[in-house]
Amino acid sequence: MGLKENFEKAGFSFFEFDNREDAVSYLCDACAGRSVAFGGSVTAKELNLYGRLSERSSCAWHWEKDDPSAIAAARVYITSANAISQTGEIVNIDGNCNRVSSSMYGHEEVFFVVGENKVCPDLPSAWNRARNVAAPMNARRLNRATPCGADGVCHDCQSPECICSVISVMRKKPSSCRATVVLIHEALGY
Repeated sequence: MGLKENFEKAGFSFFEFDNREDAVSYLCDACAGRSVAFGGSVTAKELNLYGRLSERSSCAWHWEKDDPSAIAAARVYITSANAISQTGEIVNIDGNCNRVSSSMYGHEEVFFVVGENKVCPDLPSAWNRARNVAAPMNARRLNRATPCGADGVCHDCQSPECICSVISVMRKKPSSCRATVVLIHEALGY
């Protein structure tokens, strides 16, 4: 079974695009006229999703210093994933847990916007990618004094600066919302 079929079997909608512009156009149409919140996502930033969607939707994002109550009230939530597997799982690491919790509950619809660089063969490799690629890169971006930020390898640290409070594996779509994986055939985010 292929990537699309595995995600659809798990209850997700799945769309893939050859380039970022087609994906952004799809998301602008899908979110037009709706309230949209964003989770911390380098992918969303690289795609300028906040700016583009703000043209047709009411948008809120803590990276843009928006009101947290607007983020919580939004009907649509857009985030990315640290890794997705060919077998149909989504893996995310989160320090404050706002991103993973919002991707699982509280919004009518969730979009996971993912670059093809985050696709892994199976769950163990997706878990490894999240811990040993995405987390160290994010620790460096956030200027956190963590062992992984220094050497690029997860140490299962208990550092006060740790950004890995929660590691989530979504193996099925949550029953509380619609969820869509948007795969873009470009390298995006970490």
